[in-house]
Amino acid sequence: MKTRLQKIIAEAGFASRREAEQWIADGKVTVNGQIVTLLGSLADPAVDKIKAKGKLVPPPEEKAFLILNKPPSCLTTTKKDARGRATVMDFVEKVPVRVFPVGRLDYNTQGILLFTNDGHLARKLLEPKYQMERVYQVKVKGIPDEKKLKRVGKGIRLDKIPTAPIKIKVFRTTGKNCILTMTLTEGKNRHIKRVCEMIGHPVIKLKRTHFCKLNLTGLPLGSCRFLSPREIKSLYKAVSHSV
Repeated sequence: MKTRLQKIIAEAGFASRREAEQWIADGKVTVNGQIVTLLGSLADPAVDKIKAKGKLVPPPEEKAFLILNKPPSCLTTTKKDARGRATVMDFVEKVPVRVFPVGRLDYNTQGILLFTNDGHLARKLLEPKYQMERVYQVKVKGIPDEKKLKRVGKGIRLDKIPTAPIKIKVFRTTGKNCILTMTLTEGKNRHIKRVCEMIGHPVIKLKRTHFCKLNLTGLPLGSCRFLSPREIKSLYKAVSHSV
């Protein structure tokens, strides 16, 4: 079926739709060896040979969605680690279609990580404007007082840029330390660890329990599962107000 070129490139995970449009306008996209510069041009990804910036755009695969309960001491990358460390791809290697992680979790952070081969949806889920909630259980040193919790709740400046407000509360205390529940709608580099360090309560252990409407119920550490049709529908619905 013929589809707009920029959509084909975006859904293959090569670029956002806007970036793909710019590539087309700049003459960096070919269809069957012919440069295409007209926005709105159509092609059939199952039949036509499409290249973007010299790289072949693969034909579409059946859409796949799964979640992994990522263990700690594991890299979020699609490449082999030069030092031989485990990567998240080691845990989805038996999945019969090519998938990639949506966003990332730090090396020692465990918890829910979404995988898909729908590049267009993946990009939308990570865009701040859609405010996809990520919920974490965070074990920290000490017990922050109400003043510190309110400070985090209003948003803290990282690299001189204010973060979005964070929902935060004490889930339970464990002796001199405690476990916080933190809900974010954006994901900056080492976001939670840096925020907790700024209020004087370094992170001991970090686990993401929810991403968008998805959770880890019944999924052991290091295991993955495909999403149900209802869960897949909820992801598309979450970004359905796009323009």
